[in-house]
Amino acid sequence: MTTILLVDDNDDIREMITRHLERHGYAVVSASNGSEAVLAVAQSAPSLILMDVNMPELDGLEATMQIRAADTDNRIPVIALTAYSLPGDEARAAAAGCDAFHAKPVDFELLFDQIGSLIGEPSRS
Repeated sequence: MTTILLVDDNDDIREMITRHLERHGYAVVSASNGSEAVLAVAQSAPSLILMDVNMPELDGLEATMQIRAADTDNRIPVIALTAYSLPGDEARAAAAGCDAFHAKPVDFELLFDQIGSLIGEPSRS
């Protein structure tokens, strides 16, 4: 089963996205901040990471950079998620090592297409 690491500091958003992912056959590991995400990658070896950008403690872009620096051989695809999409956010996410960008509210059809293209699975939407 494909494992996705979901990183978001909002419990309700994490729960809602988890339900959608599990309904589509994904196993979900979650983290509530960037520091937890860095540890979770080492422990769970996810196939893909959904990374909230704006979080306390360690934001999603810094966490992505740390994940990239710690494991240069195994490039796990990262989709940046943000509710506060500002001009330049997508470029900053790409510069941090994110492979795709998704503005909230989540468009699940688009999100499942992005996930499928990044991990080489057909769309499940």
